[in-house]
Amino acid sequence: MSHLRFVAVTAVAMAVSGSAAMADLTADQVWQDWTGYLADAGYSVSSDTSQSGDTLTIRDLALEMDLPDADGGMSMRVGEIQLVENDDGSVSVILPATLPIAIAAIDDEAQQVTAAVEIAHEALDLTISGTPDDMDYTYTAEVLTLALTGLQAGDETPEIRTAQIRLEDMAGNSLSEPGDTSRDLRQALRAGPVTYELDITEPEDGATMALSGSMAQVVFAGDATIPDSFESDDVAAALSEGFRFASSVEYETGRTAYRFEDAGDVLEGTQSSARGRLDTSMGPDGLSYGAGGEDVTMAVSSSDLPFPVNLNIARLGFDVTMPVIESEAMQEYGVNLELSEFTMSDQLWSMIDPAAQLPRDPATLRVDLNGTGRLFFNLLDPAEVEGLEGRDSIPGEVESLTLNELTLELAGASLSGEGAFTFDSDDLESFGGAPAPEGTLDLRLVGGNALLDTLVAMGLVPEDQASGMRMMMGLFATPGDGEDELVSKIEVTGDGQVLANGQRLK
Repeated sequence: MSHLRFVAVTAVAMAVSGSAAMADLTADQVWQDWTGYLADAGYSVSSDTSQSGDTLTIRDLALEMDLPDADGGMSMRVGEIQLVENDDGSVSVILPATLPIAIAAIDDEAQQVTAAVEIAHEALDLTISGTPDDMDYTYTAEVLTLALTGLQAGDETPEIRTAQIRLEDMAGNSLSEPGDTSRDLRQALRAGPVTYELDITEPEDGATMALSGSMAQVVFAGDATIPDSFESDDVAAALSEGFRFASSVEYETGRTAYRFEDAGDVLEGTQSSARGRLDTSMGPDGLSYGAGGEDVTMAVSSSDLPFPVNLNIARLGFDVTMPVIESEAMQEYGVNLELSEFTMSDQLWSMIDPAAQLPRDPATLRVDLNGTGRLFFNLLDPAEVEGLEGRDSIPGEVESLTLNELTLELAGASLSGEGAFTFDSDDLESFGGAPAPEGTLDLRLVGGNALLDTLVAMGLVPEDQASGMRMMMGLFATPGDGEDELVSKIEVTGDGQVLANGQRLK
């Protein structure tokens, strides 16, 4: 995370400070703020600086950091930057039209890895205002491009024809509010169109990868609280001390095309969506990650497929929430999955159902569940995770689980359900070593028998297996009010009984 932070900081001239009182700033105060921030992030900083009138010039900027998980470290070299004091008390950051960055590191296989990156811009305007303790960065640019121009890992040097991301009509700001024991950061960015390209060949086997895409508009928002004691190599400890961050990215009209070729095998395709999102947050209360898209289309072809595959999805998304640190108190977890109005091409249907006996209505799957639980270890501590192997004790416990929604609509049938359970971790005998549950699950199936009849007629399900399935449905379900409708209420009582529609199963 620290490497990406540096690149982002360099791209907007280390825009990490913020908010806004009107006062004079000096170039040296800005530079001291940068070096202090980078030192807090774990970098050692060296440079050749000189002041001439109202301009501070920074040359040969070098940053180095030890990598705790590798046998070595990481270093960067950055080209010239100028800080110019303005008459209104603000400071302008002047970058050359092309800003080169050299990166060197040791990878997981103890190989030396070097990369060359160039940041190029057109009409970049970056201004810093406020006070030495509270700076406000505001920036605009007609074009900003980040390009990977060279890469070497050990003895291998991939051929990079292009590897870049280009932002047009960019505008944003970055604010910082220092506190007694931490610093709060807020950042916002809007740009569009945004385009990206990647075309690279592996030197060893000649495999090629080509990727290109665009988004008409991208909006980013993020905030973070960074404790003064923050150590990038001990995230678990930082979380315990209050470190947290949250970010969201939204885009409109996204398109991607790709092609992979290796030893004559080819995989290529396109993907598009009307809009989408990516949300990430982490703090003492847990980790959340989610993504989604609307009006998603996919087209895939391959030398291993007899024909192209085309898919369409009205809404596609997922959200996951989970605890990440050891805690005495219960924390929330959850999973939300949606795949709505999924359709596929007739060619693909014909492989499954050549006689078109199954209804080809759009399929939908929605699962929404949440609950409370806790971990007995720190998920982000590699040593503790490794120590779980071979350990007899359980890594955590679940206190409650609520199924807010289960919806499955497929081939003319639909299944829906909801329910809630609590779990008694002190009772590990009633259910064979698992915490004893207590609660109710309600289910409703419509069109199940008709679908089963069709599957038998197609020869996909043998008649004897279908008879067994109907017997099971009769055991766990009762007829509902509608045609071909079955309902079921599964109850688990506090004394260990399991009931289906009032009939005791256990």
